[in-house]
This record gives sequence, C-alpha cells and structure tokens, in this order.
Amino acid sequence: MTATTKGPAAYFPSIEKKYGRPIAEWQDLIRAAPPTRHMELLNWLKAEHGLGHGHANALVAHTLAER
Repeated sequence: MTATTKGPAAYFPSIEKKYGRPIAEWQDLIRAAPPTRHMELLNWLKAEHGLGHGHANALVAHTLAER
C-alpha cells in the first residue's frame, strides 16, 4: 500500500511541474522574503511570481509550519 500525501505537500508535484522550480527553492524564497505574515507572503508569491492562490497558500502554509 502506498501512502497518500495530504495537506499542503499534496500540491508540491503540480507546483514543481507548473512553475519549474523545486519546492526547496520556493521555500528559500519565502524564508528570505520581506513579508512575514501568511497572507502577505501569499499575496507576494501571487504578485511577484505569478503563482495561483492554492499553490501559493500550500507553499506558505507548509513553510511557516516549519517554524
């Protein structure tokens, strides 16, 4: 039986395919970004990098949960 990825990480394969960057690179960008709050980071990813809302939300949620 294979485990199904749940939560924000479930979006990672489609994020890498659609935007052409590995998740680690997106997370590095998020960690280095001037905004620090969830919605600020989400809006920054959408405006500066063209991510869709769901993909940006998944990246931010997963990255901030590491703190």
